[in-house]
Amino acid sequence: MADLDIQPVTPARWDDLVLVMGGCSYGRKCWCAYWYLPNADYKAGWGEGNRETLERLVKAGAEPGLIAYVDGVAAAWVSVAPRRNFDRLNRSKNFAAFDDSNVWAVNCFIVAPGFRRQGLMGRLARAAAEFAIARGADGAEAYPVVPGPRTATGDLYLGTERAFRAAGYTEVARPLPRRPVMRRMKGSVGA
Repeated sequence: MADLDIQPVTPARWDDLVLVMGGCSYGRKCWCAYWYLPNADYKAGWGEGNRETLERLVKAGAEPGLIAYVDGVAAAWVSVAPRRNFDRLNRSKNFAAFDDSNVWAVNCFIVAPGFRRQGLMGRLARAAAEFAIARGADGAEAYPVVPGPRTATGDLYLGTERAFRAAGYTEVARPLPRRPVMRRMKGSVGA
């Protein structure tokens, strides 16, 4: 791959994130607000309201994810933040916390057209774990899908099991047949 630079999303990089999200029909409606908001609020904000949720976090300096630049062009995004920040995970029965590890959740990827199928998901998954650990987390946790014949396109925003394995994550639970919980913890090779 050409020159790859992965950076936290900051207020100065907001416009770059808008470019990445704008190239994705679902991304420009969801804005990763799915994870932060109760379902009724998420649905009511579909589009501009959800954008405002993510923009508020970025403009407040929260750095709620990473943006990948390929040859200086904004190409992809991954959402990564402390697990406790995500309302939907906090209320989930299937993905309830099963221990008290201080993990950050890696729960959404957007790759702009023209940059897909180049391995960015795996590289962002690795960078997300390193980012979380560098900020004091014990590791990063993800909830990918195992693609199958009935995999909806929207499921792939969660990442794939294969991409997370390639990034050094290991399966720690499987609450649903095609939905493992995977972690990359401090002390993992290269973490």
